[in-house]
Amino acid sequence: MLKILLHEMSWAEAKGYFLKNDIAILPVGSNEQHGPQNPLGTDHLIAKAIAEETAKRAGVICLQVIPFGVSSHHKQFWGTIFISPKTFKNYVKETCLALNYYGIQKIVIVNGHGGNLHALTELARELREKGIFISVFQWWPAASKLLPDLFKPEERGHAGAEETSMNLALHPQTVNMKKAVNEETRKHKMQTEGVTLPLDTADYTSLGVFGISKTASAKKGKKVFEVVVDELVKHVKLLKNAKIEDLMQKPKA
Repeated sequence: MLKILLHEMSWAEAKGYFLKNDIAILPVGSNEQHGPQNPLGTDHLIAKAIAEETAKRAGVICLQVIPFGVSSHHKQFWGTIFISPKTFKNYVKETCLALNYYGIQKIVIVNGHGGNLHALTELARELREKGIFISVFQWWPAASKLLPDLFKPEERGHAGAEETSMNLALHPQTVNMKKAVNEETRKHKMQTEGVTLPLDTADYTSLGVFGISKTASAKKGKKVFEVVVDELVKHVKLLKNAKIEDLMQKPKA
């Protein structure tokens, strides 16, 4: 069987891949609270599963998951490991540059944590100027578009039924549904329309769940997983066949 996980390859096997391919998948996530029912590793565990399955189906290499992310807004909940945006961005950047040293010019980052997105978007723009094209995939907006009726809006929040369902489908041994809760988020007294406040999760919830989580099911989670992996495989295959010069910045008008 062809190996697709970089850490399972020998250097000679890695050389064989890099000499023939210019694309790789990099999963990133976070280690942060996901309510009393879910594991702290929810974001990186889901990202890892999606990335590895996609790599297998698309025939591309997949790196180890980067487990820590930009999560300081969850720090009041025990066990959350929070990294600064600058440190996170630089770590991912150097990982991408190391790949580029071996000829990789296209990198699909499977991001399991929304708090990472701003840093990843900045990085993608910077590296595009250096001849590296990075796309960032997030499974929950994809699921919301592709499966709009599978969950209610109040089930799609952080640590809600949708995310809990993914955990139940992928690693059920880490989920304790007896501790699942439904929480209605609080509105801060300073909040008015058009205003952004520097708030943390603890300002909105007491247990870390944004909405309904008790309706989670492994069946729904498997459906989400299959649909988002199928969608990501489409993207990876398109990127795999694209010419790098067609992905670079346009010249001045």
